[in-house]
Amino acid sequence: TLPLPLAAMDKSLPKAKTKTVHHTALPYAEVPAFLTYLRSGDSIGRLALTALILTATRSGEIRSASWDEIDFENKLWTIPAERMKAGREHVIPLSSQMCHVFKLAQGYREARSQLVFPGQRAGKPLSDMTLTKICRDARIAAVPHGFRSSFRDWVAEETQFDGDIAEMALAHTIGNKVEAAYRRGNLLEKRRILMEAWGAYCCQEKCRDEGNESSPIELARSPEAEP
Repeated sequence: TLPLPLAAMDKSLPKAKTKTVHHTALPYAEVPAFLTYLRSGDSIGRLALTALILTATRSGEIRSASWDEIDFENKLWTIPAERMKAGREHVIPLSSQMCHVFKLAQGYREARSQLVFPGQRAGKPLSDMTLTKICRDARIAAVPHGFRSSFRDWVAEETQFDGDIAEMALAHTIGNKVEAAYRRGNLLEKRRILMEAWGAYCCQEKCRDEGNESSPIELARSPEAEP
């Protein structure tokens, strides 16, 4: 406990404001071309970044994904509470495209390890820098976490999905009453439709321009050497 004069002084001081960190995001219109770029190479790092984009998850959540969390039969990925930022279990419906990515990742599976995306060190996941370096090598002005914003912008500007559904897909807290109401309904199926639509959008090879003609979005590329 602070001495009385110091306590009074402490109360009189302005509270420091918490700064919101904005992660650089790739415009959603350029995401399909970036996915095409990722598919042009074969590495566990590219698969992990593809998975991060298709599931709109955080880097740590995707890099530490475990095979025992994946339910291929029901097309679900259940991330336990201890691995989530909000400390609550998060269930992600898997799109057809995402199921394919997980199946490709099985080719990198290590003996005696449950990690879906293993790093170079035995029993350790990929480093966050691996995903960041792929973005840098592609010369895009974006970081892995920014793809969550790309997803959110796409939902808001290109779809009719409820914003709260998108927020729950991002594992954001939307308020107990609203969340409880959604959980009483078919929230999981609504999110499944959303993630299937996002997967279909991301994995197209071309995007429509203003003239409604198909034209590829060009990305500057450079040789990649993943750690």
